[in-house]
Amino acid sequence: MSTRKLPKAKAMIEKEVPASQADGSGRSDGVGVKHGGSRPVALYEQLKRQISERILLGHWAPGTVLPGENQLARDFGVAVGTVRRALADLTAEGLLMRRPKTGTVVTGRSPHHSLRFFFQYFRLHGEEGELLRSTARVLSVEQGEITEAERDLLQAKSGAAVIRLHRLRSVAGRAVMHQRIVLEERRVSGFPVNAVPELLYRYLLEQYGIRISSIRESVAADLATEEDAGLLQVVPPAPILVIEEVSYDQAGLPVIIATSRAITDRYRYMNEVR
Repeated sequence: MSTRKLPKAKAMIEKEVPASQADGSGRSDGVGVKHGGSRPVALYEQLKRQISERILLGHWAPGTVLPGENQLARDFGVAVGTVRRALADLTAEGLLMRRPKTGTVVTGRSPHHSLRFFFQYFRLHGEEGELLRSTARVLSVEQGEITEAERDLLQAKSGAAVIRLHRLRSVAGRAVMHQRIVLEERRVSGFPVNAVPELLYRYLLEQYGIRISSIRESVAADLATEEDAGLLQVVPPAPILVIEEVSYDQAGLPVIIATSRAITDRYRYMNEVR
């Protein structure tokens, strides 16, 4: 029986973080820590990330009343003002709420797909919309000269050096997505090609001061290729979700181009535009 390739239906989706989150400067209520990049990471941003991780990974469940500001300051080794700024931001984002006579409470309404939580940025969710914990395994790393298509997307010069990553993402031991990622080497000097960090967005922020502030995506339907079949354990012509994206930093400059190919039989692509 012959098979016919599905027509590609595409939709352009752009996700942005408000300028107050994206300018990379922070406020003066915490001293930033510099990790080999040109921009420091504000302490309140680091604290927001740590609190967010505890909540999203289930250590602080919905309804949990957080310790007081003074206790949190002692626990995390920061000033009370830094704690206050982090809690205020997380409250504005919907992760926390202030309850009179009770304190600061975890809402259970966490914006899972927001780029504010770049450390856990993952497009596939469970059938009921639940957040999935994924792991990434590097399949290959290549360093080479930029192609014409890559040059245009990254707004780079001809002949620029790039790093190309191929990763396989799994959920509960099942391969669900493979990704090809390209970065211009000039932007990430000293990138650890022999020990690629799993949480790439976080690494870019902490090591280079690069905050991923917006992403432009093109979403398409396709049929599984032989490579998809081998990596994702599907039988062609199984349907595959294709996500092509360009990620931009706080200055609006492209940093990453990526193509992800995913199965969706037990997963859903979820996107939140704010």
